[in-house]
Amino acid sequence: MKFTAPRHRLVAELQEKGIADARVLKAVGTVPRERFIDSALAHRAYEDTALPIGLKQTISQPYTVARQSELMELAPGENVLEIGTGSGYQCAILCEMGQKVFSVERHEELYRKSGDLLRALGYRAELKCGDGTLGWSAYAPYDAIVVTAGAPVVPDALLQQLVIGGRLVIPVGDQSAQAMLRLRRVSPTEFEEERFDGFKFVPLIGKDGW
Repeated sequence: MKFTAPRHRLVAELQEKGIADARVLKAVGTVPRERFIDSALAHRAYEDTALPIGLKQTISQPYTVARQSELMELAPGENVLEIGTGSGYQCAILCEMGQKVFSVERHEELYRKSGDLLRALGYRAELKCGDGTLGWSAYAPYDAIVVTAGAPVVPDALLQQLVIGGRLVIPVGDQSAQAMLRLRRVSPTEFEEERFDGFKFVPLIGKDGW
């Protein structure tokens, strides 16, 4: 109960920063972010900042999670592939929004820990430990794909796993800063690209990453 007021304040802060999708805001106001970080940092759970989760990884800033979720332009029940499960927080937000979520994490320790937590909180998602730059072809195609690490280029495997009309939201740049891109598949061979705000993510590691 002590986190209810801070959670509502975070939602208000995100609205002030321009997040307008009501489903995203409701999810942020529902998912207990304090459960996805070390208990020693729980008092900082609703600060709009990234926090360490071990293995040189972070739980993303809530604004970043909300912004990426909003950019995917999701309808309830769509299939979403997440690259980089990490703490599991972004996955929980997507589940709370009513998406069918598939998530890939390269660190086995995080894969197991986030999987246990998501199940404990009642969120159903398909998780896999592996190279996220290759996507997850077994469940393709996806209505949307979100990448929660900074890539040097857009992995072609992810583009090919989108449905026609599907959206890929991915930060692309160098290892110090990235621009958020949204690529929409308009035909089997054509994609429309939009560029949004600058962000800083941990590097995307894998065959088609760093």
